Amino acid sequence: MLDALDSLLLTTMRAHPRIGLTELARLLGVARGTVQARLDKLTARGVISDFGPTIATEQIGYPILAFASLQIAQGRLTEAVQWLTDVPEILEVYGTSGQADLLCRVAARSTPHLQEIIARILASPAIQRTDTTIALSTQISFRIEPLLKAAVTPPPA
Repeated sequence: MLDALDSLLLTTMRAHPRIGLTELARLLGVARGTVQARLDKLTARGVISDFGPTIATEQIGYPILAFASLQIAQGRLTEAVQWLTDVPEILEVYGTSGQADLLCRVAARSTPHLQEIIARILASPAIQRTDTTIALSTQISFRIEPLLKAAVTPPPA
């Protein structure tokens, strides 16, 4: 759960990712030490997972974004995940329910390159089948601000 100051702090940091602590404190109307303590607490709780830049994959030569659903051989999930770890074009992997066992977000240079990536994925004996969908456009980019606002705990009565 977040309180209103935590939500405002995180929202402001998302809007101004290069902001310094002093400027952040000024914008929020609190002491710099308060901002530092809140950031430390949010980081320790795992609410803030990183401070790195968001990279636009298309700007570094990977304009194709695809999602690959994978079916894994019984009892070979760990082996499959290890295999996928060695494929640099795989950006994320999630365990899922339903027909697929894993969902991968994949960046590729072209559709032939995507086909090569899928072939590399299928080269693992732990991976039985893939179903790949290419993203044609982004309708809603990754966002967290509406969730931050919704996660604010109501004030105590």
